[in-house]
Amino acid sequence: MSQELDLKLVVRVEPGSLGPDGLDHVESFCVVAEKVFSKVEFANLTFKIVPRYDKKLPELELLMNQAPLPQQRAVLVLDKLNLTFELIEEEVMERISKLIDRFLGHKY
Repeated sequence: MSQELDLKLVVRVEPGSLGPDGLDHVESFCVVAEKVFSKVEFANLTFKIVPRYDKKLPELELLMNQAPLPQQRAVLVLDKLNLTFELIEEEVMERISKLIDRFLGHKY
């Protein structure tokens, strides 16, 4: 893949995953999570962590040069990187889950 290619994974976090008052904390959590993920080296992907207010939007979405990729094209791009959405989802969601635990531990 070309070095000019900007691949970004948008990770949408459900407010409910932060507990019953998650709506009050999801935006600050996303800021913290994005800082943590900015240090993660994972298949030349950068990460954008945002709240998932609209359930119609996918939890994970791949952007190429700031434009959302249709699912079929995203699968092809990931295949060139020897990745799958399933593999990425497993890795990313595990990290998000651990960050939520740490974040909530600091809150209470």
